[in-house]
Order: sequence, then structure tokens, then C-alpha cells
Amino acid sequence: MPAPDQRLRIDLRGVVQGVGFRPYVFDLATRHGLSGHVSNNSDGVCIEVQGDPAQLDSFLDQLPRRLPPLAFLVDMRVEHLAPATHPGPMQIRRSQAAAARTVLLAPDVCVCDDCLRELRDPSDRRYRYPFINCTNCGPRYTIIHDVPYDRPLTSMARFPMCDACRAEYEDPRHRRFHAQPNACPSCGPHVWLCGPDGRPMASDDPLATAARLLADGRIVALKGLGGFHLAVDARNDSAVARLRMRKHREAKPLAIMCRDLGEASRHGIVDSQAQALLTSRHRPIVLLRKQPDSDLAASVAPGNSHVGVMLPYTPLHAVLLDDAPASLVMTSGNVSEEPIAIGNDEAIERLGGIADLFVLHDRDILVRNDDSVVGLAAGRPFFLRRSRGYVPLPVMLSREAPCVLGVGSDLKNTICLTRGAMAFVSQHVGDQANLAAFESFQDTIARLRRVLGVEPVRVAADLNPDSMPSRWAEQCGLPLVRVQHHHAHVAACLAEHRFDGEAIGVALDGVGLGTDGTVWGGELLVASVSAFRRAGHLACVRLPGADRAAREPWRMAVSHLMRAYGDAWESRLPSTLRAIPEARRRAVAELVATGTSSPWTSSAGRLFDAVSSLCGLAHDNEFEARAAMELEMAAARAPAQAGGYNWAPVRTVDGILLDPAELVGQVVDDLARETPVELVAARFHRGFVRGWAAACERLRTDSGLSTVALSGGCLQNRLLSELLSDELGARGFEVLLHQKVPSNDGGLSLGQAVVAMSAG
Repeated sequence: MPAPDQRLRIDLRGVVQGVGFRPYVFDLATRHGLSGHVSNNSDGVCIEVQGDPAQLDSFLDQLPRRLPPLAFLVDMRVEHLAPATHPGPMQIRRSQAAAARTVLLAPDVCVCDDCLRELRDPSDRRYRYPFINCTNCGPRYTIIHDVPYDRPLTSMARFPMCDACRAEYEDPRHRRFHAQPNACPSCGPHVWLCGPDGRPMASDDPLATAARLLADGRIVALKGLGGFHLAVDARNDSAVARLRMRKHREAKPLAIMCRDLGEASRHGIVDSQAQALLTSRHRPIVLLRKQPDSDLAASVAPGNSHVGVMLPYTPLHAVLLDDAPASLVMTSGNVSEEPIAIGNDEAIERLGGIADLFVLHDRDILVRNDDSVVGLAAGRPFFLRRSRGYVPLPVMLSREAPCVLGVGSDLKNTICLTRGAMAFVSQHVGDQANLAAFESFQDTIARLRRVLGVEPVRVAADLNPDSMPSRWAEQCGLPLVRVQHHHAHVAACLAEHRFDGEAIGVALDGVGLGTDGTVWGGELLVASVSAFRRAGHLACVRLPGADRAAREPWRMAVSHLMRAYGDAWESRLPSTLRAIPEARRRAVAELVATGTSSPWTSSAGRLFDAVSSLCGLAHDNEFEARAAMELEMAAARAPAQAGGYNWAPVRTVDGILLDPAELVGQVVDDLARETPVELVAARFHRGFVRGWAAACERLRTDSGLSTVALSGGCLQNRLLSELLSDELGARGFEVLLHQKVPSNDGGLSLGQAVVAMSAG
């Protein structure tokens, strides 16, 4: 006799909503002859199935093996239930609310190939419809009000589906079954044009009109997925220059969007790894080395050896790029230092003085979500900015703990909330330079708390009490954990790798307040995710003018010359620094000599600035890290066999010390011999690496530790990252590098959160 039916309840957590999971379960259960139902809830997906035990076993075996493309399972729990008397056919039921919220939200993903084929098919009812999507693609995080992910809780709630769309949505066999943003020209969002004054402009085909105006050199503000872009023909130098002037972005490189991979290859060198990133469902901006014969406008990335390239990731972009110039500058829709605009009225008010034309639509953007930026070093990708396409996927941690909140830094701000053994690092919020940025910071915290359904038991902030996030943390009413800046950097790297023990931490960045009241930035630590001690550092120099020194690297050049040569510093002044008026140099020297407005610093970032200025590459940082980037690019042009300066650590009563005066002296000597700047820059990089690797060896002897975690903004220097990781590897160290969050301050909130998790 056949075995009696059995009934199972299966609860699944992970990225299981908005990715076609219920249709997948429905189809799999139907093929196994099972009855029951599947539904979303605030935890994830709940399945109840009944049938032959052998078929149930097969169903359970296949369920996690053949997931939809965008699904990701964290947990699957199975419970035996009493069989139902009349189970009925398999059903997909309405979503249910639950007391706890453990569902993982899906990020926005690029338009899929199936939708692109329909988009370009004149016989299809969605031909050139800029909001085409299906279960396998389209917006998610940027349109969600709350969980569970169902249409009434998204910004699509205001668009009732027409009969044709409703039939697709309710058909379990259709690619658009329960695709929450499903729509068509008859029932969905639509696009229109307006001028900078907000007045609508008549057009039968708004995107074709916008494409024509882009070809004519106009600046177009385009409402996208996570905010507005400012677009212009990337081959039109006068148009790009006009955009820079209006946006107040004088020199910082601009990203471009290319029609297809072939067009991208005309401007940047696309190897297999770059191709995989460009065409991935995340569609980040990828930093590519420029092709020598690229015909991009010189003003797109002036003086830069790389260009940021992305491919169209929404159907709106695809339609526009089909008609427009094949490469468009596609930069964030903001004035410098402001958050990206997301609302129509907001965009017209803030961007009306920049754009000649606005492409608007009526699907609300609920989350500001800038494009992600990814670089490549030593054949591995690394984040410069983690945002659209990746957020809100969590970083999985090694253990569970109560919920904590990390509020990040003033620069490149992100926030991080933990839930169980998962850390949710927010999208790029940006520099906290004004009230609008601070409001965006607060909105991000409130939104993540709501959609994750968590209330933090404590908050973690930087030691610096004057930063906006720190001031907010002090006043938010939660117990406050102060986390030293460089410990947070190293802890973030350890957390990514689920590394629970102690490691050597090398934190190389600009500035962060140290536990001794000085400004740290070149640190050798013994660290875990719960504690650290400072085992060594760069020898300190004065930071003349404090924050002003970051904007004017020549100030640091004077400070480092004074450390290296004392009162004789002017006699060793390279000719490159004579571009700075003598009176200004001596005024800064007075600040250094007296310590007025000049705190002590061990900053590695300011050392790179100083050497760049000594070499005559950059006396001013027209944008963040410009001087260091110039130094890196110069070093990359040197012969591969270029040697490095001699630089060795010394033991002191305070630990292991690396004195930058030795490096600066060799730089000055080479410049006096008229050694090519490229060779000086390369020798500096290699000498810098040699000194830090030797310091790690000394610390290994002292501590027995052989794992090194590398973090800090300086590690976004590709050459430095490659040389240092290779040198440490050659000396027998296990090297941990950031993979899931940026090594810059964009990853700081993760480090703060994991440190605070250990504080209770």
C-alpha cells in the first residue's frame, strides 16, 4: 500500500521576496504532485505542502538547488504538521504580516535580456516602454515603503494594473507573475519633458527628443532609478565643460554610460573581469584604464589615466542610449556636496540652473541611491562606493548579537544596522557637509530601522565629538560606544572575512582622532573586532592649518621638509615648491614651528599629499585625494623594474616607528638630481611598502600574529594595494583585503557596529 500523505511547513529566510520565489515554489510543488500553499510574510516565505513522502523528500532536496536567479537563502526550517483532510490544489496566497521581520530585501537589478528584447520589438505592446520589468529584473529597494514586498507597499501602488497586466501578474506560468512593478503604457508610469523653469514641453516621444538635444550639446537632467543624473554628450568637450561649470565640479572625473560593451571598449580597456562587472546584474561604474585612442572629451576625466564606465541598467537608459550619442556623461544629479535629487519638484528647484531639459516620470523614488563604483586591483574588484545594485544585501557576520547602529563618518557616510548575524550597510549617504546631507543621513537611519524591523540597543560613533554623526549619536537617547577611527577600519575588514581572533591591522588613511588626542592616519595595530592596541605608527608631523592642509598639500610638503631638515628646510626646497609664494610658505612654516592651528598627525594620506606636492604634481586638492591620485598615476608610468627607497622601522618606547623623514629626504635628493618624477613616485611607493612590510614582520616577531588586515582610504590606491599585499604575501603573511565594503570611510560604519556588538 502507498505510504500515507505527509504535510510539511517550510520557513525560508533570505532574499526570497520580489525575485520570483513563490512562482518557483508553486511550479516545483506542482511538478511533484503536491498540494498546499506558499505566501510571503515579514520573515520571508512560508510554504505548506502535502503529498507522497517520496515526492516531499525530492521537493525538499531540489528546493534550495534550483533557486531563481536573484534569490539567496540564509535559513530553511522544516516542521512536520498533521495532514489536512482536503488539502486542495497548490496555491499562492496573499502575503501575511508577522511580528518579527527577518526578510532580506533585494537590491535594484538591471533590466534583463528578455525585457530588452520586448523593449526593442515594434510588435510588442511594451515597445520602447521605459518601465518594462519582470520578476527577474527591475526596481526593488528604491520603490519599497515597507515589507513584505507587495505592490501596495511600493511606489507602484498608485498605478492600478490594466486587464492585460493583471492577467500576467496572476498567471503562475508567466514571467511577470507577481512582479510588483509590472506595468505597461496603458496603466503604468509615464515620461514627459519640461524646461528648467518646470514648464512641460510637448513631445510625442520624450526620450527621442531628449536624445536629439543631447546630440546638440544640451545638458539633460534625467530621473533614473535611485535619483537624477545629469547627462551630456561625452564626446562634446564644450558641453562637458559647461556641465562642470554649472555643477561646480571643476576637475573631479565624471562617469560615462556607454550604449553597449563595444562602445565601452573604445574608451576603456575591458578585460574579462571588467566585462563581468560591467554586464553583471549590479551594473556598477567600473574604473577602466583609458584606451590611448579614446575620443572622449578631454574634460571628462582630465589628466586621469582611468575613466569610470557603466552600461545602461534601466529600460529608460536603454531607450535613450539607442537614440542618443553612444557615450553620455552620466553624473549624479546634484550640485557639488549636496545629496542626489530624487523628486521632480526638488530636481527642478535644485538643478534648474544646471540642466537645459528635464526628463521626468511619475514613479516615485523612495530611496536616494547613487551608482556604485568598483575598481580592479591585482585581478580583484574592490568598492570605492557601495550603493545601487548591492544595497541592502547584508554582510554576514561570524556570530549573532543584539542590534546595534553604527553611524559612520562625516565623509563618504554610510550607516550600519545589525540584525542577528547580519550587518546591513546602507547605500552611500555622502559627505555630511550641509543640512540637506544631514537630513538624508537621518532619513536613512529611520528607513533602515523600519524596513528591517529592528530597534538598536546601542549606537557606535567615532571618537571625534565634532562630526555630525557623532553629535547625532550623542543626542539620540541610546547608550553610546565611542570607536577609534582606525580600529573601526580594521574591524570592518576583519568582519568581512568573519575573522574572530587577533590580527595585525595596517590602517592607512587621511585623518582620524586618536586615543591620545593627536590625529592618527598611519597606524600599526594589534586588533580584533572587540579591542585593539596601537603597536606602531608613522612618526608625527604638524598638520598646518588643520583641515586646510588636506585641501592644500603644499602645506604638508613644508611640514615634512621641516621634520626632515629642521631650520635648513628652505635650503632643500625643490624648485617645484617655488610656485608657492615665499610669504605663504614662511607663514605655514611659522604655524609648524609654533604649533598654532597645527595638531600633530601620523597621517599616511597627508604624506602622499606632501610627496605629490614636492614632485610638482599637485599643490592643491581640487577634489578629495587628487594629489595622491596624481602620485599614483605617475608611479604607474614608471618602468616595472623601478627600485624603491630604503626605509626601515625602528623600535622606540612607544612601539614600532616609521619616520617619513627618511623617505622625504630620498625624494628631495632624487628631485635635486632631476630624476624623472615618474621614477621618484614609483620609488616612493615601493619604499613605503617596504617599510610597512618590515614593520609587520617586527610585530609578528613580537606577537606571533601572521594575519594582516589592510584598511583605510589609502588602500584605494591600486598600486599601493597591489604592492603591499604582494610584499606581505611574499613574506609569509595571510593578507585580508576589503571585498564587501569600501576600505575608505564608506566601510567605517560596519567596523563601528561590530565593535559595538562586542561591547555589551
